Amino acid sequence: MPNNIAFARNYTAVIDEVYQRASFSGVLNSGRRMVRAGHNAKEILIPKISVTGLGNYTRNVGYKTGAITYEFETKTFNYDRGIRLFADVMDVEEAGVNDCFVEAGAELQRTQVAPEADAFTFAQIASHHGVTVKQENFDEYTEATTILSALRQVTSDMDEKQVTLGSRYLFITPTLKGVLDDYSYANPTMSNRVLERFARIVEVPQVRFYTAIDLLSGDDDQFGYQRAKGSYEQTTDSEPDPNKFYYTRTGSDPNYTYTVVEDPVASDMGSYYELVGRGEAINFMVVEKSAVIKFDKHVASRVFSPDELEALDSFMMKYRKYGIVELFDNKLDGVYVSASTE
Repeated sequence: MPNNIAFARNYTAVIDEVYQRASFSGVLNSGRRMVRAGHNAKEILIPKISVTGLGNYTRNVGYKTGAITYEFETKTFNYDRGIRLFADVMDVEEAGVNDCFVEAGAELQRTQVAPEADAFTFAQIASHHGVTVKQENFDEYTEATTILSALRQVTSDMDEKQVTLGSRYLFITPTLKGVLDDYSYANPTMSNRVLERFARIVEVPQVRFYTAIDLLSGDDDQFGYQRAKGSYEQTTDSEPDPNKFYYTRTGSDPNYTYTVVEDPVASDMGSYYELVGRGEAINFMVVEKSAVIKFDKHVASRVFSPDELEALDSFMMKYRKYGIVELFDNKLDGVYVSASTE
């Protein structure tokens, strides 16, 4: 009778995981005072104060009379997302991976929670009413001097508006940062000192860097987020706006074709359309940290054993995140966005 020897199988502790990096927007998280202020309510009331300036003092009349304005702005929590993950108890036992939820939890944070939090943060900032979004088409073939010139204009404008220098952050795509790095290496005598006008430079992958995103509901197995597609709507402008793109429509419903108008004229405005709500690819974003309200009020993460579930003989992990990303209305001068139109 021949020997029947089963060869041992050795399992490594190294997991085959997708490439992904953790959060890039965490540098904008608000301090403890803001977290405490939002501890017990759905809305946060932000006090705003302003006072009149000085006037001439005269010896006969004395002081001029000014005024103090003290009011509140309301900010509402705007992020509430969660998920449940199940694993049948037999699948877990037979696979010999009783600690799979430890790995799954880390994978959830790294590949889903952090990217979505970044995308949501940047989209909320870019789409906030009053934030400057300039349309500029840059790519890896763009001259570095063009990007440096754009950054110099932004920093100069913020300097003139007295925006705090010590906590300004530059968020930029790796592609454009690479253009600047190559330029600095090839031209060591040429000035790139505008990059010293930022407290920190953070590279953000394009997939997390859009002016608008859609948070998918989880219905029909559609999870996570995606770049906002937007929709075409007939323009209400009576005169061409040089900062906008207009489109003409041909074809029939539902197969309309929209073509950009190269030279819009006022007499044809009634036939033009605009692409509204589309997520544009961000080139770079400059943010002064104190302009941002960003924190998580509630984060719940827990693994349940099969004994705790009535309907299923499974392990379950649940995760929920509830928070806010907003801007202070008086500090919008500290935010600038450069976005592509391609």
